[in-house]
Amino acid sequence: MTTRDVADLGEFTFECGESIPTLEVAYETYGEFDGTNAVLVCHALTGSSHVARRPDAGDDTAGQARAWWGDVVGPGKAVDTTEYYVICANVPGSCYGTTGPASTNPETGEPYGTDFPPVTVGDWTRAQRRLLDELGVGRLHAVVGGSVGGMNVLDWLRRYPDDVDRAAVVAAAPRLDAQCLALDTIARRAITGDPNWNDGHYYGGPEPEEGLARARQIGHVMYLSKSSMARKFGRRSAGRETVRDEPPDPAAAFFPYREVESYLDYQAEKFTDRFDANSYLYLTRAMDDFDLSAGYESDADALAAFEGELLLLSFTGDWHFTVEQADALAESCREVDVDVAHHVVESDHGHDAFLVEPEKVGPPLSTLLAEGLGGRAITDTRPADADDDCFAPVHASLFSK
Repeated sequence: MTTRDVADLGEFTFECGESIPTLEVAYETYGEFDGTNAVLVCHALTGSSHVARRPDAGDDTAGQARAWWGDVVGPGKAVDTTEYYVICANVPGSCYGTTGPASTNPETGEPYGTDFPPVTVGDWTRAQRRLLDELGVGRLHAVVGGSVGGMNVLDWLRRYPDDVDRAAVVAAAPRLDAQCLALDTIARRAITGDPNWNDGHYYGGPEPEEGLARARQIGHVMYLSKSSMARKFGRRSAGRETVRDEPPDPAAAFFPYREVESYLDYQAEKFTDRFDANSYLYLTRAMDDFDLSAGYESDADALAAFEGELLLLSFTGDWHFTVEQADALAESCREVDVDVAHHVVESDHGHDAFLVEPEKVGPPLSTLLAEGLGGRAITDTRPADADDDCFAPVHASLFSK
């Protein structure tokens, strides 16, 4: 049993203090609610509410032809929709059905553009809570999320600690480090430096596609590991049959068009067809702004009120959100007696591992939902009293020498 709908949550005041007359939230549900089996899935940066495959969806679901976690969520999958009532909501500021910069401002009849209020991860959480109230869901059996969706999960635990029994934070951290902040800054400057950006009011005219394309390419480099890029592309030429639309400069025609260039160009072209540049600005700023300890003395203090179970999954090849960051978060949880396990997955796929290796992500998630942290498929890779020598290694930054 599935539902695809948009909920009108009425007037919404953002954490910045600004309000909009109405906030519409696009969401999908899977399975049937029995009062105790609700699982909220929080999507990553450019994801949508279309988390699982739907027989009625075809190729036109929120701009995405394929469910973004369809190998993890669904009937008989790790997050089993025959057992759980799964909800996934598109976040405010996005362009996949929930109100954002590309939406029409009812007071002007024109798209909001950059007149849309600044958005935070906390706004996402508060909107999700209001949506769940509309759906009649009180306490969640679990909340699960990857990447910035994992930050969304952490915000749930500090903001509504009594509303969650179990939580899974996948490939995420309490905050971005300086390197990731810097790369996100460059990506945003690529958009705002595009001649077509027009201060964010480009709707109805030429869009800043070149800037958005460059921003997405930077993102893809962030999501891959050094070893995965070497394996996928190496220094190979893309071949004579693969020709760039036009060389970026006259001298470029003399040199090979490499596979890694072709890949990045292809990903950029796909992305500009489906995503809004302003939404990319808004969502990356929300991610950059998130700091679990903001308003608290520490990460431990922020999570101290949570009395459920928390699973952290990290990936050894992920330099975007590292194993080291997840381990520090686990230590913070132990300081305040939060029941936590940190499960490290050996992978060289980089940050994308949580999406492309469902066979490694699924078992611990399935066990958490069904049995809790005591399940046999969950291992706490580094006990609280472990020495650094036994700790799974963190792969070096993609840009390290």
